[in-house]
Amino acid sequence: MLSNILFAMEEGKIMAGEEEVEVDVEQQQQPCPPLSKNAQKKLLKQQRYEVKKAEKKALLKEQKKREGERKRKEWEEKLAGATEEEKQQLIESRKCLRKERMDQRSDEKGKKMQRLTKAKENGQNVVIDLEFDHLMNSSELHSLVQQIMYCYAVNGRCSCPAHLWLTGCQGDMQAQLQRLPGFDKWVIEKENRPYIEAFQDQKERLVYLTADSETTLDVLDPKHIYIIGGLVDRNRWKGLTMKKAEDQGIQTAKLPIGTYLKMSSSQVLTVNQVVEILLKYLETGDWKTSFFEVIPQRKRCEGDNDIEQDEDTEGKDDHEIKIRDIELEEESEEKDDQGSKRQCIES
Repeated sequence: MLSNILFAMEEGKIMAGEEEVEVDVEQQQQPCPPLSKNAQKKLLKQQRYEVKKAEKKALLKEQKKREGERKRKEWEEKLAGATEEEKQQLIESRKCLRKERMDQRSDEKGKKMQRLTKAKENGQNVVIDLEFDHLMNSSELHSLVQQIMYCYAVNGRCSCPAHLWLTGCQGDMQAQLQRLPGFDKWVIEKENRPYIEAFQDQKERLVYLTADSETTLDVLDPKHIYIIGGLVDRNRWKGLTMKKAEDQGIQTAKLPIGTYLKMSSSQVLTVNQVVEILLKYLETGDWKTSFFEVIPQRKRCEGDNDIEQDEDTEGKDDHEIKIRDIELEEESEEKDDQGSKRQCIES
């Protein structure tokens, strides 16, 4: 089984259900530091996880398609068995329900914009450092863009959102972000300059969050500006963010993960997981609650795994499945802004 997976990875494609999913193999072609045996095992585990995730995504897509067909068929049958008067009542009722949903979405969007605008004035500053795009291949860049999209969506739904920044946003990273639906309307700071230049008058307030730091973060200081490294590296560039912070002479800190739970491997998390942990802490003021609600079960030791069910945790970690819903939400908002109206489907 594993040999088949690795062979498929080398060929640049895998099978997910009945769909063929392309896998970027540029990483194998780019020169990078040699992997240790332990790192090779982790990479193999990650590849197996990616295959499983692709299969799950294909399955969910097929289930969603079947559900849509079922609902369409029910609607057609309902209309077919109704009189002309009943048809008109059904259509009017459906129009009213759609209008209610659109009004509710518009109301929720307005409240979200109010929260995000307020966060720009007095929210906790959180920076995503995007100066590492030259160290990532196209697949890793795409993954990081999805994580950023998820960060923005979660921040918008949060009752106590942060003031998010994207710094060093240039080149391929900027181009990919610009292709996201509605990106130009995001209530987020988009800064082409590195954070060290953007905050040159506030250097003493900069704190780079890195698992390699010897300083443990006890509380979030509203006066500090917390930086998260925007890097998807599959453990190729260990200690990179720590070295960068030391060279720049800025503070570093690590999340107090080890105080509350034991990780099955390293304490390195994805960008969206770190952002969501910070947001949970801003809401609850409780690190333990924040960690257990965000950190995937597969990254914890068995002793910590009885806190929540597998399905719930896998759903949180598998942010790529949620990304499509976020894209659809952004597309719907675009249509609402333009005042477009859709007719009820009668057939």
